[in-house]
Amino acid sequence: MKTVFNKENMPKIGIRPTIDGRRRGVRESLEDQTMNQAKAAAAFISANLCYPDGSPVECVIADTCIGGVAEASACADKFKRENVGVSLTVTPCWCYGSETMDMDPHTPKAVWGFNGTERPGAVYLAAVLAGHTQKGLPAFGIYGRDVQDAGDTSIPDDVAHKILSFCRAGISVALMRGKSYLSLGGTSMGIAGSVVDPEFFQDYLGIRVEAVDMTELARRFERGIYDQEEYDKAFAWVKENCPEGKDYNTPETTRSREQLDSEWETSIKMAIIARDMMVGNEKLAELGYGEEAMGRNAICGGFQGQRQWTDHYPNGDFMEAILTTSFDWNGKRPPYQFATENDALNAVTMLFGHLLTNTAQIFADLRTYWSPDAVKRVSGYDLSGAAANGLLHLINSGPAALDGTGQMSKDGKPAMKPFWEITDDEVQACLDATTWHPSVTEYFPGGGWSTRYATKGGMPATIARLNLVKGLGPALQIAEGVTVELPEEVHDTLDERTNPTWPTTWFCPNLTGKGAFRDTYSVMNNWGANHCVMSYGLIGADLITMASMLRIPVYMHNVSEDRVFRPSSWAAHGTDDLESSDFRACSNYGPLYD
Repeated sequence: MKTVFNKENMPKIGIRPTIDGRRRGVRESLEDQTMNQAKAAAAFISANLCYPDGSPVECVIADTCIGGVAEASACADKFKRENVGVSLTVTPCWCYGSETMDMDPHTPKAVWGFNGTERPGAVYLAAVLAGHTQKGLPAFGIYGRDVQDAGDTSIPDDVAHKILSFCRAGISVALMRGKSYLSLGGTSMGIAGSVVDPEFFQDYLGIRVEAVDMTELARRFERGIYDQEEYDKAFAWVKENCPEGKDYNTPETTRSREQLDSEWETSIKMAIIARDMMVGNEKLAELGYGEEAMGRNAICGGFQGQRQWTDHYPNGDFMEAILTTSFDWNGKRPPYQFATENDALNAVTMLFGHLLTNTAQIFADLRTYWSPDAVKRVSGYDLSGAAANGLLHLINSGPAALDGTGQMSKDGKPAMKPFWEITDDEVQACLDATTWHPSVTEYFPGGGWSTRYATKGGMPATIARLNLVKGLGPALQIAEGVTVELPEEVHDTLDERTNPTWPTTWFCPNLTGKGAFRDTYSVMNNWGANHCVMSYGLIGADLITMASMLRIPVYMHNVSEDRVFRPSSWAAHGTDDLESSDFRACSNYGPLYD
């Protein structure tokens, strides 16, 4: 199935082996060691990082070691031809810093200075990072804790961790550049996140905004601008794999079977059409719709829905759930990042999490803080373990990805995985754990189908949210934690106090005892918007690294300082309070593409 990513044009990681330019024995003695360091880095990266389609990340090595300006320029020319989007400089020795450094202002860059005593690689690292700082071109410094022998070709664990952290974030930044956000509709119910700001997308992410009215969906399904064969296949798959659950409508508002079937038909067509609008579909050209066949090159998108659409047509719940899931009637595939209520800021947060992990993301309201006392009063149940300080109820009328059921497993524990690791049995387990309910007309007069599931407990997870602050710009908040599973009767008691036709995740943040993480209530109380995104795994450090590349400060997180990895020049903005120095550095450098 087509995605926005072109296999032939994925951004690559460029490896720059820099060397002491002095001849007559100095450079000559270092050629093999320097180039071998570059080859080792390239092999390591490709063996450990994948693009969103599952293929290994490709690396490009400069044709020669870089000893001065001429060779640096030749390397830059090659990187342009090879679509390099991330730059990693490696060296075991002293080099001429400002002559050998990468000068591209839009390319995330890092320098690995080999920690050896035979040649001063650490001295070059310090010198070239000073050059980057002085010229306003932030770079990450990578330097191992332990001295290695000159002939040691291994990559120490601490160096390997930093290389992967940098490259994972850097390739995510490069993948976004030049893509689009598909805004289907406008602002939903006054939600600030769906007031789409084109300048933010362009200046900070290198993404353009494509605004399309929701009537385009109606035009396409009323005029048959979709693949009829795929629709028939999808309809049969839905009937077999999407079990209907209880209808929670009142007797007066219960719809007929004929109406419900019609809502299924429209919902399925909406999903197919929205995907086609994002990435295109060559089948449409065969139908005589060449313009529509091209799509909008959208790496993420959102659907306004409420209320102008949902007061008349079926809601977007099925469309949003199935697009953001790692599988559908065509099999397993990369999930699309598609936001409920056109919350573009949540869509961007989903995109961040997906590019860093290659997994599906959970769109949710941060709906309710349940204190232990409140849970005890309502259900008679005593919270304990990870939930001893209370629960955060993640639930939303726009159903989350079915991956969020937690029915996949890794090392015997609930997980969410890249699509190429998901088994057929896990796909079926996710489907079996999800029921589809006629949408409650109190919220959706036009009908539609909504999902219900409860996420399995025990998954390490991270919730995040990007917010826009007037006078400041974008700012990211992060909370690492774990999902929790409640006894069925307790879950039902709490869950059914709100609309019971929506998927639920019970989340408990890891607490630090201070600031916004002194207790679970404070996390809820300091959250910057009504929505959040949940990613599988403790990915807060990766989010911080990527945010620094984009010059987006992080103002609330529970990631320990030893895991925070930002460009070396951030230290020049303060070393005692890392949160404050992050704000100063991001303000100083400004948006990456401005």
